[in-house]
Amino acid sequence: MRTSSNPVFRNLPKQTGGGYASFGSAAAGAGAATQQFGQPAPQPYTTADSQRAMTIDDVVTKTGVTLGVLTVAAIISYVMASNNPSLAPMFVIGGGLIGFVLVLVATFGRKMDNPAIVLAYAAFEGFFLGALSLMFTSIQFGGVGGSALIAQAVLGTFGVFFGMLVVYKTGAIRVTPRLTRMVVGALIGVVVLMLGNLIASFFTPGGLGLRDGGTLAIVFSLVCIGIAAFSFLLDFDQADRLIRAQAPAKAAWGVALGLTITLVWLYIEILRLLSYFQND
Repeated sequence: MRTSSNPVFRNLPKQTGGGYASFGSAAAGAGAATQQFGQPAPQPYTTADSQRAMTIDDVVTKTGVTLGVLTVAAIISYVMASNNPSLAPMFVIGGGLIGFVLVLVATFGRKMDNPAIVLAYAAFEGFFLGALSLMFTSIQFGGVGGSALIAQAVLGTFGVFFGMLVVYKTGAIRVTPRLTRMVVGALIGVVVLMLGNLIASFFTPGGLGLRDGGTLAIVFSLVCIGIAAFSFLLDFDQADRLIRAQAPAKAAWGVALGLTITLVWLYIEILRLLSYFQND
């Protein structure tokens, strides 16, 4: 069975079927599904589980609301940190940690469909991103200067997102178990390298050189962007499966959370990559 590289999607109800579908398909077919390791798959949701089954409109709406809250919070954070630079590190550390905790609560507490948790994550992650963006672009924090870099990163992020959506809809790249294993394996490898670089930075300036702006850092950021892009394919496939399994409409909040997490990671990597070239 195909599973998403995104931990939030892996904990959402799953349904399998043959081939692949365009994002938004609502075809039935969960009855013959089987879960990973041979476990029986959950049966499709019935009207007893919810008043209404999830649709693509629910996914689009909930994702739009989540990204809207994140954007507003990011703008507020950026403006406040610009007027008082001492707030920037607080927003980055506080927003990042609280956002991470909320993701853990949603994932392991199986509360991915809780709108309060999803929107709270968006708000705190917005404060994190707004302050982080300022620190990347403000000369006061050793940034490259110029807020145009943020606009470029935003355009690049949504460009990759919609590009991968087109790839998924057209079936140019099929989401197969092999592709899933490759993406998940690459993601684990990247996380291990990030942790290794962080630990090494405590003993050696620049750590392993994965974030110092050099050639290796540029290559590493490109790899991260590529993995994030392919993760969207797995995320779209998981959303399709929920729709085909007639998951309750509130499950769209979990889809929105998963997509937002991937978008945030992609934005940070693109912003970081662009800052490397500005430094040159």
